[in-house]
Amino acid sequence: MSLDKLTATDNVAATTKYNTMPSDSLAINGYYHAVCYGADGQVKWEAPIENLVTTVGQNLTLDTILGNSAAGAVVMGLKGTGTAVAADTQSSHASWLEVGGTNAPAYSGNRPTPSFSSASAGSKATSSAVSFSMTSTGTVAGCFINIGGSATKDSTTGTLFSAGDFSSSKAVVNGDTIAVTYTLTLT
Repeated sequence: MSLDKLTATDNVAATTKYNTMPSDSLAINGYYHAVCYGADGQVKWEAPIENLVTTVGQNLTLDTILGNSAAGAVVMGLKGTGTAVAADTQSSHASWLEVGGTNAPAYSGNRPTPSFSSASAGSKATSSAVSFSMTSTGTVAGCFINIGGSATKDSTTGTLFSAGDFSSSKAVVNGDTIAVTYTLTLT
């Protein structure tokens, strides 16, 4: 007769990340629902369809949204300290202020309009960096994109399309230039 010995063990693992960048994703999901009615008006069958959005469909969406035409003019701005959240709008982003106009640091001109390349493979990017020529000292915490609003700094019109923060706030002085590129990918 043989004896088997069993040993029970438990393993627990935990991981913590500090000072990580927020991550978001953007997906386009379509859904069809078809119902067939017979001549008597009775339902013969129903069929749900989860569908695929094609790459050319993704490209069209990107070109339309960030095309400076159909959805409205696209402008980019700089944000001050405070975290951007999904519920923010251009007229209501209580945790942060736009910099450049009323709030330091200032930059020359209006909110710039980025130029975008044509969308490809479900992705669209600025074709060149958007430049902000700083005219005073202060702190910049991130960037935002407004669609369909005004290029005037501090304007609350239009749609706040995106906003993001640097890993830490950045100090600038008069004469600095901030060059910003933006890429949006649909998955």
